[in-house]
Amino acid sequence: QVQLVESGGGLVQAGGSLRLSCTASGTIFSANAMAWYRRAPGNERELVAEATGGKPVLTHYADSVKGRFTISRDNAKRTVDLQMNSLKPEDTGVYYCTGYRSTVALGNPDYWGQGTQVTVSS
Repeated sequence: QVQLVESGGGLVQAGGSLRLSCTASGTIFSANAMAWYRRAPGNERELVAEATGGKPVLTHYADSVKGRFTISRDNAKRTVDLQMNSLKPEDTGVYYCTGYRSTVALGNPDYWGQGTQVTVSS
């Protein structure tokens, strides 16, 4: 059974930073693609950032967060983090850690965390 647990959400002023962390347990990690999604109020869930499994690790970002967010993974600790800088009010939403059975992020994730709230005030 796979479990993904997020931490690190909270309230921050525009221009500030937050770091989200996700710890994985079960039959998932180093070979599996991992990604962060978010759902803003009234919007569909959207992909924020993804990191492939295996080596080398390749990353991909939504255009809206490029240059501000960084995804990183530590396979030894079974964690995947999302460093968020220069936050904007439109970054507000529930952020989900997700995992895939595959090495690359194809289609919808297979596993989801419970989500953590990020609120950016203007």
